[in-house]
Amino acid sequence: MSWKEKIQHKYALSEQGANDMIKAFLTATVSNIVLMFPVGLLYFLVEDYLNDNLSGRGVFYLVGSILCLVLIAVTTYIQYNCTFLATYVESGVRRITLAEKLRKIPLSFFGKKDLSDLTSTIMADCATIETASSHYIPELFGACVSTAIIAVSLFFFDWRMALAALWVLPVSFLIVLSAGKFLRYLSRKQMKLKMACADGIQECLETVRDLRANDAQENYMAGLEKKIKAVEKHAVAAELGNAVFVSGAQMILKLGIATVALVGGILLSKGSIDLLTFFMFLLLVSRLYDPMQFSLQNLAAIIASSSNPFTGRQQIPLDEILSHPVQSGSTEMKYDGYDIAFSHVGFSYDSQESVLKDVTFTAKQGEVTALIGPSGGGKTTVSRLASRFWDIDKGTITVGGMDISKIDPETLMSLYSIVFQDVTLFNNTIMENIRIGRSDATDKEVIAAAKLAHCDEFADKLPEGWHTMIGENGSELSGGERQRISIARAFLKDAPIIFLDEATASLDVDNETLIQEALSRLIQDKTVMIIAHRMRTVADADKIVVLKDGVVAEEGAPEELTAKDGVYRHMAKTQLQAAGWKL
Repeated sequence: MSWKEKIQHKYALSEQGANDMIKAFLTATVSNIVLMFPVGLLYFLVEDYLNDNLSGRGVFYLVGSILCLVLIAVTTYIQYNCTFLATYVESGVRRITLAEKLRKIPLSFFGKKDLSDLTSTIMADCATIETASSHYIPELFGACVSTAIIAVSLFFFDWRMALAALWVLPVSFLIVLSAGKFLRYLSRKQMKLKMACADGIQECLETVRDLRANDAQENYMAGLEKKIKAVEKHAVAAELGNAVFVSGAQMILKLGIATVALVGGILLSKGSIDLLTFFMFLLLVSRLYDPMQFSLQNLAAIIASSSNPFTGRQQIPLDEILSHPVQSGSTEMKYDGYDIAFSHVGFSYDSQESVLKDVTFTAKQGEVTALIGPSGGGKTTVSRLASRFWDIDKGTITVGGMDISKIDPETLMSLYSIVFQDVTLFNNTIMENIRIGRSDATDKEVIAAAKLAHCDEFADKLPEGWHTMIGENGSELSGGERQRISIARAFLKDAPIIFLDEATASLDVDNETLIQEALSRLIQDKTVMIIAHRMRTVADADKIVVLKDGVVAEEGAPEELTAKDGVYRHMAKTQLQAAGWKL
């Protein structure tokens, strides 16, 4: 792996971003060297003054001063473009690339990761890399390289004075580097406390109703206050710990000026060096240590930010997301009808326990196929696999004879309308939430679909009707109203394949009957798969597939399964008994 590729993977950069970072290294180095030009010009001025040779040299020093200012301005401008501007452009590219990658990564990736860590990676890590790329890394590299070049040149003047000026550099860096373990510990602990505090605040907001109902606010707030104070206390300790080492190293760095003056004075008194050389070293060290002071701060920041904030979970590097394989396939579909066929399908979420073992059945076009069975039997998993939200471990799934594993997931989804058990709505209007089903739909088409799902019953009562904002995840609506918006999306999309995952679970009996009547119109000549627990929901299905322990336990028409003494008959009997239960 080349140097550029290592930079690209370490800092999650694009190829252009890696090139820009290398340019930033070079420009930071050149900029620091150019800042030494005024020192050189001052050296020649003192030399001419001591040699009484200033006559006629005014133009030279005037032009030299102007040239120095121009070079400093130009190199600073170029450095700004190659560090700050290029970094901000790359940061935008990184975030867009990350969003595009997340859009195409299999959902199995998210199932194996902690969502809080993913959020931290996407939000905090991008900001950290942006700051490091624009402020820390190029400046540190440029300061070290330019100082090394200047240090080598000092030995050509006088090696003794060079040693007196440079001995503080390795000592200062060793102090900061030796504190690396401690600085990483402080960073990890601070991140752990911050995440615990953030989790506590979020949990408090999400459970405030239950806390009030159980009169537990006081105890909970006392615990939350401890978490906030722990963050505050450790933040002070972390800053102090960082300052002890960085400030100590910077103080050592300043000793270089004293040793140059001391050694130079001794050598000058012995006649070993002339006054001009002594003056030059004093000038150089006053400028030499300035970039190194910032470099020590940058080095400490890089060490602290390089630590993985373990909180009992493994943090996800950005590069792991960006290099993760995506689901791909052809964007052209060739199919004969819309029958969905599972053939000896096996699947597991964590590569350990199989959720589906050997599932084989066919959901035919023009029929309603109901998936029922005990919880954990694999019903929802089947619908997710049929939509290619996950890729199967073995077997095949076909739509109209077309192997879905060879079709691009986004292209495949054009064939599906899905109503999930857990409805997800956006902080937007009712109209726009329904329009997600088909983005190019007109307002008239959206309202027509909404009326089919009986959304008009509650939308007409709202102050702004269809244009009413419904809050985060539809917080302003009831569970049944949220469910009806989800069903309206399916009506609007009007796809040839429909998945209903407990689509009427949040509706009362009257609304459930109305929605089922509307669904009956929607599903004509389409392939329909229904996941349900209530037997009355699937009583009119053409075919029932009973899933138990990851296999097809029974399948057939409702009347056929009722005649058998199997799982379906037992579930129907149990629900009938439960329906007669009273307080």
